[in-house]
Amino acid sequence: MLPMTITPRAVAPVVLLMLLVTACAADSDEPTGTSATEAATAPATATPVTEVPATLAPEATDVPATAPLATETVPTEPPATDPDDIPAAWARIAPDAEDCACSDGSEFAFFERPAEPTKVMLYFEGGGACFSAETCDPVGGTYSPTITQTVTNLADRSGLFDVTNQLNPLADYSVVYVPYCTGDVHLGNATTEYSETLSIEHRGSANALAALDHLATAYPDAAELFVTGASAGSVPTPLIAGLASDLLPEANIVTFGDSSGAYPDVPAVNEVIGTLWGTTNAIPDWPENDGLTAADWSFPGLYIQAGIHDPDITFGRFDYAFDGVQATFGALAGIGADELVTLIDDTEAQVEAGGSPLASFVAPGSDHTIMGSDLVYELEVEGVKLIDWISFLVNGGVPDDVHCVECTGN
Repeated sequence: MLPMTITPRAVAPVVLLMLLVTACAADSDEPTGTSATEAATAPATATPVTEVPATLAPEATDVPATAPLATETVPTEPPATDPDDIPAAWARIAPDAEDCACSDGSEFAFFERPAEPTKVMLYFEGGGACFSAETCDPVGGTYSPTITQTVTNLADRSGLFDVTNQLNPLADYSVVYVPYCTGDVHLGNATTEYSETLSIEHRGSANALAALDHLATAYPDAAELFVTGASAGSVPTPLIAGLASDLLPEANIVTFGDSSGAYPDVPAVNEVIGTLWGTTNAIPDWPENDGLTAADWSFPGLYIQAGIHDPDITFGRFDYAFDGVQATFGALAGIGADELVTLIDDTEAQVEAGGSPLASFVAPGSDHTIMGSDLVYELEVEGVKLIDWISFLVNGGVPDDVHCVECTGN
C-alpha cells in the first residue's frame, strides 16, 4: 500500500524527477577504482501496489523503436581525418551483473564505440516512464520494456553522434551508450507488483552503474568525461557525474541534460514515485546525503547534492521554452504551456540557490530534445549558436546562460 494517495494533477509534471535518488556508489574517500556497484546497497523488493497515480502521457524518446537487438558490429563512417583518429565500430556489451535487467526481466546490455581513450561520453537514452499497471503495460504502456537500440542504428545516428561532422566537439570521444528499458529514468532499484499479473523490474540504477563501472575500467586514464542524456535520460546525469567523480577523481567532468528542466521539486510526489521505483534503496553513500529521505530528492536536488559532493563538476542543460512533452505533464497539473518556461527558470534558480552553478540554454519553440538531431548545429538564440555553446562547455568552459528574450511565462 502506498504511503499516500495523490491525484493525477499532482503526479504528472514531476513523474520523471521524483525518483531523484540514484544507486549507491563508492564514498568520496574510497580509493580510485572502487566499483560503484560493490558500494551499492542490495536491491529491494517493493510491496504490491494497490493505489497508483493516473496514466501519464508518454514521454517522447530521442531514439525511435526498432527491430530486436542485434549482436553484430557495424563500422561507423569515418570522418575525413587522420586514420588513427577514426572511431571503431559500435559493439554491444552485456554486463556480468546479477541485478541488471530490463523491466520484463530480459537481458540488459549497453553499447560502446571506442575512440580517444582520454575523452569519453556517457550517454543515457530517453523514452517514457512507467509507474502504474496501465503505464507499465508491456503492450500499451508509456515506455519500452526491452532494449530497442541496435549497433546498426547507432552507426546511423546524427547530431552529436555524427563523427563525420567537423563541428562536432565530441567527434573523437569514445562513447558508452546506455539504453533505457526500465521505466524508472535510469534510477530505480526494486521489483514492484502493479497487479496480480504484472511485476516490473525497476533496475535502472544497476544498469547505469554497470555501464559506469565498465567506463571506469576501460578508460582509467579518462581526462575528460561528458555525462549526458536526452529527455528521461537527462534526469540522472548530475548524480551519475557525482558517482563518476568517485571512480575517476582526476577527470574533468561535465554534464549536459537535454530537455527535462521544467520538472519541479514536489516532496509528496518524490516520495510516492520513489517508493514505486525503489530509488531510496540506492541513495549514494555520501556524507552530504546523511538524513535525506525520498521526499527530499528531486530533479533540482540531484544537481544540488552532486554539486556539494564534487564542486568541480560543471553542469549544463538545454530546454525548449514551450517543450510539448514537458508541457503535457504540466497541463495535467494545471500548468499551461505558456508557463513552462517559468518552471525551467525556477528549477535553475533552486539549483543555484543550493550552491551548484548551472549553465542553461533556453530556446524558443515546443520541440523536445535536440542533441540527436542535426538541428544542434543550426540553432541560434540571441546571437549564440548552440553548438558553440556546447563546444565551450565540452572544452572546459562555463558558458553564460542563453535565454530567448521573447520566452516569458505568465
